[in-house]
Amino acid sequence: MVIGAIIRFIVSAIVLLLVGFLVPGFRIMGFVNALLAAVAIAAIGWLVEALLGKNISPQARGLVGFLTAAVVIYAVQFIVPGMSVSILGALLASLIIGIIDAFVPTELR
Repeated sequence: MVIGAIIRFIVSAIVLLLVGFLVPGFRIMGFVNALLAAVAIAAIGWLVEALLGKNISPQARGLVGFLTAAVVIYAVQFIVPGMSVSILGALLASLIIGIIDAFVPTELR
């Protein structure tokens, strides 16, 4: 279980680095900051999901889940050093992460 969580955060950090390379308005400096961002996104996402319910999660694949993920990504820049995200960058990152999320098996995330 712990190994699975570590792998999930490492894969998420790699995805964030890839998104930072591809998406204008989304910048993250280094693997350690990407790993911190992955943990922060997971924690804030869990909190939002706990407060608002499962229908708000990005896994619901709805517009509300997409927008919520973008807001979470945008908010994390204020927590993680070396990360800067514009509103458009957060929306594009949310879209790309959602697409990647659809193809990566749940066991690897």
